This record gives sequence, C-alpha cells and structure tokens, in this order.
Amino acid sequence: MSTLTADELRSTFLEFFVARGHTLVPSASLIPHDKTVLFTVAGMVPFKPYFTGEEPAPYPRATSAQKCVRAGGKHNDLDDIGRTNRHFTFFEMLGNFSFGDYFKTEAIAFAWELYTEVLGLDPERLWVTVHESDDEAEAIWRDTVGVSQERIQRLGDDNFWRMGDTGPCGPSSEIFWDLGPAFGAEGGPKDGGEDRYVEIWNLVFVQFDAQPDGTLVPLAKRSIDTGAGLERNLSVLQGVDSIWDIDVFRPLIAAAEEATGVTYQGFPGGESDISLRILAEHGRTMTFLVSDGVVPSNVERGYVLRRIIRRAVRHAYRLGARDLVTPALVDATIAAMGGAYPELEKHRELVTNVIRREEERFLATLQRGEDLLDEVLDAGDVTGERAFFLHDTLGYPIDLTREVAAERGRSVDVDGFRAQMDEQRARARDAHKADGGAAAAPVELYREILDDHGPTEFTGRQEYVTEDAKVLAIVAAGERLGRAGAGEEVDVFLDRTPFYAESGGQVGDTGTVTADQGDTVVRILDTQYAIAGVLSVHRGRVEQGELVESDEVVAAIDAVRRDAIRRNHTATHILHWALREVLGPHVKQAGSFVGPDRLRFDFSHFEAVTQDELDQIEALANREIISDAKVRHYETSKSHAESIGAIAFFGDKYGDVVRVLEAGEHSIELCGGTHVHALGFIGPIKIVSEGSIGANLRRIEAVTGEGALDRVHDEEVRLRTAAGLLNVGPTEVPERIERLLAQVKSLGEELNGLRAKQAVADAGTLAAEAVDGVIVVRKDGLVGDDLRRIALAARDALGSGVVAILSASPDRAKAAIAVAVSKDLVERGVSAAQIGGPVAKVLGGGTGKNQDFVQGGGPNVAGLDDALALAREQARAAVGS
Repeated sequence: MSTLTADELRSTFLEFFVARGHTLVPSASLIPHDKTVLFTVAGMVPFKPYFTGEEPAPYPRATSAQKCVRAGGKHNDLDDIGRTNRHFTFFEMLGNFSFGDYFKTEAIAFAWELYTEVLGLDPERLWVTVHESDDEAEAIWRDTVGVSQERIQRLGDDNFWRMGDTGPCGPSSEIFWDLGPAFGAEGGPKDGGEDRYVEIWNLVFVQFDAQPDGTLVPLAKRSIDTGAGLERNLSVLQGVDSIWDIDVFRPLIAAAEEATGVTYQGFPGGESDISLRILAEHGRTMTFLVSDGVVPSNVERGYVLRRIIRRAVRHAYRLGARDLVTPALVDATIAAMGGAYPELEKHRELVTNVIRREEERFLATLQRGEDLLDEVLDAGDVTGERAFFLHDTLGYPIDLTREVAAERGRSVDVDGFRAQMDEQRARARDAHKADGGAAAAPVELYREILDDHGPTEFTGRQEYVTEDAKVLAIVAAGERLGRAGAGEEVDVFLDRTPFYAESGGQVGDTGTVTADQGDTVVRILDTQYAIAGVLSVHRGRVEQGELVESDEVVAAIDAVRRDAIRRNHTATHILHWALREVLGPHVKQAGSFVGPDRLRFDFSHFEAVTQDELDQIEALANREIISDAKVRHYETSKSHAESIGAIAFFGDKYGDVVRVLEAGEHSIELCGGTHVHALGFIGPIKIVSEGSIGANLRRIEAVTGEGALDRVHDEEVRLRTAAGLLNVGPTEVPERIERLLAQVKSLGEELNGLRAKQAVADAGTLAAEAVDGVIVVRKDGLVGDDLRRIALAARDALGSGVVAILSASPDRAKAAIAVAVSKDLVERGVSAAQIGGPVAKVLGGGTGKNQDFVQGGGPNVAGLDDALALAREQARAAVGS
C-alpha cells in the first residue's frame, strides 16, 4: 500500500483520470452559483447544470479535486466536529464525472483499478454496497471486477441518490475500507461496527428522472457522479488510526497546541483534545471561506463563518488562551495547503485581517457572556428571556449558549428565545425573498426552446440593430403562444439578437422588436437569461400589430442607453483598479450593479475609506480615463487569461473559453459585459457615495459621462447660490463660512454668559420666595441648558433645600422638569430622582437617576398643573422627612 501525502494523493487521482480521457476541472469557489445550497457541499455541485440539462456539458467526462464546506442548513456537520473520526466542516472531494458518456461498468472498473493497482490497497479489506434493486452493479462488481459475493452488500435508501423530490437520480455504490477487529464488530458496512467500516468512495449512477408522482423514468443520457473524500482516503493510505493524524491535520493541531499552551493527547482523548481538534479544523474552514469571499455577518454564509470563528475562539478560551489564536491557525493552514490552493497565499493579508478583527470583537463580549451564563447554569436551565439577553445585550450567540448548556447537562428554551427574535427573523426572511424568492420560471419550456433551436446568438458587440432576426417562440403567463396582439405582455425568443441579457451586474438592454415593415412593434422593457449563458428572453409589451412565431423581425436596442451602460461598466473596472492601487491588493470585488444612470461597486475592505483616499481613487481613475487608452475585449482560454493575471469578477461563471477585458494599461479582468472601445469615451467619473454594507464590506457609487457632468454642474450651481447668499466669490465660500462659524461660537458664548447672569438674578428672586427650604415653580419658555442653569443657581442661592422648576417649551410641544437638591440634604438621603421621577411620569416621560440633580419631561403639556402640585408635594415630603 502506498504512503502518500495529501498533495501526492490529489495529483495521483487527477492524473489517473486525465490519462483516461477526463478533462481536469479546477476546484470551483466555496460560494456556489446554485442558490439551493449555502456552500459548495459536494464535488458535483459545480456540474449540477450539466446533470439537470440546464446547460450543455462542455466535455463528456471530467475530474476534479473540489473544496467543500458542510456547515449550516441540511448539510451541517458542525456539532460533530472534533468528537468523531469522520466529520469536518471543510473537506476536499475527489471525483470523476461522466455526462452521457461512460456508465457503470467503466466507473466501477476505474475505481477498482485506482485502489488496487495504483494505490495498492488490499482487495481483501475492501467492501462494496449497492442499492437493493441494482442487480447490474452487483454483477459488475462480482463478475467483471472479481469482488467476492461475501463482500458485496445491498442497502436501501442509503444507496439511492436524489438531487431533489423530482429530477435526476439513481442508485449508488459505495466502497468501504475495513479497519479491522480492533475498531468494531465484523459484518461489513451493513451489519458491522460503524467505526470499523469506513466509506471512502461513493459512485452514483444517474440513470432516472423522478416524476412528481414518484415514478422513475429512464434518462436518455445516463451519467456518473463520484466522490472520494481526500481526508478519509489519506487516513487509509497513511495507515493511521485517527483521521486527525494525517499529514494535513498534524501541523494544524500543532499550531493549536502552541497558541493555547495545551498538549494534544490523541484521539479520542478528553475535552481539551476535542477543543484542539475543533481549533485545527475550524481554522482551516475559516481560512478557505474568507479567501473565497465570505465575510462574517449575521445572515446566511456570513453567519455560518461567524459561528465557526466564534466557536473556535471560545474553545481556545476554554483552554486558557487569552491572546489571539486565529492568526496562527490561518498561517498554519496556508503553510499546509497553500501549495495546492495558491489563492490562500495571495489572499493572506485579507484573510488574516478579517478573521483577526472578528476574533477581537468577540473576545470583548466572550468573558461577560461566559460569566453570566455560568451563573445562569448554576441556577438551572436557561430561559428564553435569559438567552435573548445574552444574545441581544451581550452579543453572546444562541448557538454557543446551547453548546455550553449541553456541556453542563442543561437545556435552553429555544422557542422562548425565538419568540423574542421574531422581528429579526422576519427581516431575514424578507431579505431572502428579495434575493431570489420569486416563483419558478417555466424551465422545462425554456429547455424545449433551447433543444429545438439552440443557443441565442448575441450580435450586440458588433451592432445595435439586427435586421434579420427570427422569432423562435412567444411565451406569456408560462404558456407558449403562436401569436400575440397589441396590449399583451410577452417573452420573445429570437435566434439572434443585439440585446444584452442581464448578467455580471450589468442590466439588460431595452429597445424594440419590429415586424411587417414597422406595422408590428414590441417594446422590449428588459432582457434576461432564460437559461444561464445560452438562451436570452426579451420581455416586453406588444404596442401595435400582431407578432407571430417565425416572423422575420428587426431587433434594435436603445443605443443611447447602451452607450451609458458601456461607460459605466468599463468605469467599474477602472474604479476596481484604482481601489486596489490606493487601498491595497486585498480589495476584492463582492458585487456590482451597472445601469445607464449610475454604477455601484461592492468590495472587501476592513475599515472605512477616508475622504483623502476617495479623492485619490477618483483622481487616479480620471487620470487613467483621460489617457484615452485603447480597450481590448477578446476571447481566450481560461488558462491563458490566468497566466496574464486577469482578475475574475464575483458572481460570474467561467468556462474554458473566457472574455478578457484589458481596459487601458493596468486593468485586466474577466468580463462578459459590453464596454467602450477607448477609455476617453467614458468621460469623467465622479464618486457619489461610499459606506459600509456589512462587516468588512464597503459600497461605492459613482456616475460617469453626462451623469458626472450634471452632478458637477449641480454642485457648481449650489456653490454659486451659497456664494451669493454670503456675498462673496465662490472660491471664498469656505473661508467666509469659517468666519461665520467663529462669530456664531463667540456670540453663543456671550449669550451663555448673559443667560448665566440672568439665571443668578432669577435664582435670587426665587430663593426669596422659598417656603421651608422648598422652591417649586412653573416658568414656561425654558428649555435644555436654560432650565438646568436656573435650577442649579436657585439651589445654590437657597443654600439648603430642594428646587423643582417645571416649564412648557416655547412651541408648547413638550413639558420639562428640573430638580436640584442641596448637598446637605443629599447626605441625609434626599434624592432628586425620587422627587422628579414620578413628576416626569405625569408629563409622559422620565428622568435620570442622580441624587443631586435630574432633568427630564415628556409630551404631556396639559398635565403641567397636576405635575406642579405633585412636585410640590414630593419636595415638601422629602425635606420634611
């Protein structure tokens, strides 16, 4: 048996399948295009559109080593991490795939050849399972490969794979490794010990299409989807009893040991060993997630990342660590896996800074939360109210509350907690709906159009008007029509079109589709992809005439609008370059919007952008644009694009052939949008706003061309207006405002002095009217500092006693009270808060808690007379006592 490192096993697996006609496909991002999952949870996720038929597969067979995360949603191994020999949040899935090419015989033979002949595994320790209905797979294993019948077992649902309730599905066959009698009872995967028989490869035979009524219809093109966990296979090949002892994990555990000062004792060990394994495993996951563009937040992927970071930090805290631990975990992960995933080293600074800041923030609340939770748990179970207080006031996550409570054998009233979180949960649901909760489109109908006519030919890079387009289909309300008349809202499908379908942040084109020499006009209001990247749909309204399927039509986009969009889209790339130049190479695009009137660019950055930095960014971008350098937009291979340093944009999906945009001398990025031919066509760029949209995420908005000129003109008009009001020239406005502010400040200080003198004078008058050391009066028109000033002055003039002054504001919108108590009475237990608090309640408000002076009030001006009587009663009672 071979003893391979992780890098060696990865390359051996991939090279084996490349030599057998498979296309090597690099690992996709952990952020999937599939909106049904939070993360890339399996090797097949990037290939899902090929299995479902939404997109044609660009190759008949493929192989990949795919990075995966299972944490959150139904794919959630988080609670088992560190406690078992099988579960991880991050793992690598080795796989080979066939899209209508080879099937069971070849897939099974490939797996057996790789394991027994290349990797040298003992055939006598390999077991296989097949679905209870799959006679074909069993026969191949037994008669073609030669596995003895005793080591082939049939299972039920565990050996049947489904993508969903409907759609592609099929039986599977799993390969298991027998660790031996020391790890459990014999009996094979079906009846033996769970820890003894370890699943190391799953072969899925995609051969049916599940119907809504439960029937399974054979697929015309049968496919193969396999997955072999790298870590489990390494534990077998490296001959270790625990998966935590493989070469990938040992340096990570060593980093956790050094960061905490605790020595690892092995698996299973005690609670401290579980914590060290959690630190090592979570350190790897957080590093890969941030590198792929996830940032800590309170929703979806960001929440899962935040939970993983905080969970690791808490386990380090339990082990006695009080300094930061995550930077060491990040460094260890990059050292161990940066060779296979060079983007980790490339993003080191960003990853370290984002995770360090999250750890620092959480450490500030961890101690308070732990202390309070210990007190709660000492008393019993955790109520919903207590859990909510920990979460809402102290920032202590409910997940950690549940985990700590479980460790202490206590329960948490999660339902009570959730009841108090309804408002926040409702906001999250609304956000989810806004992100894609619309009703499903008639995908089957779109596939039918694609199968009948092929992909839409996009002509919009060469022309704005296509005069020989043909109507392939007309769809309305989910049904295909032969014709559509005036007033009908329709989806129109053309064989060729100049209309750009919304993608990559760029909005879809608008314009017209005309037929019959202009007698029929369809106003196109939007253009989208019905099937991503291949089939465009023109959404609009028939304004006149009748549109008929198979009509020859003229498709014309709104040229002025497209030109504005082109300016903004190319400007987005220039802005991205300028941001990286000024703020640093860690800046990474996290989303964009490109419309005709503005552009929006979201990017990763862990602090606010200063005004000086914004000025530098805008100036740098404009200098680049003024150069009027040529813009090249061309197709090339993905490997060539990567070799020249082209940057991929967030959310875009790339095949083997990509479009590269070289915008001037400095910006080289992958982009399929529409762009200007020279930078000067953009015109000036003007940054409109910049701000935070979440933890470690910033948003910048800008306008270009006429939009920038209009904004500059509006600002000049406002400046001239201000100059006219100040009776100075436009260039003198700032200096004039500074002088006026200084004058206002001086006059304010003078006014305060006069008010203080007046307060002393009024206080003397009030003190003369005091009765038994009590002054309670109503003086309307006093607010804020004036009320405070006269109350304190009256108390000082009185010497010993209580002063309560009530007032209605000048606009009679609010009633106020101020209560001042002399020092000697305070020492005897008299409290201004006890006197003023009940009075303020009558006015519809409250006061502070100080003993010597309080001020407050409320909107109940009509209650001033009642409040005055109560104040007099309260003050006299306090002094008399």
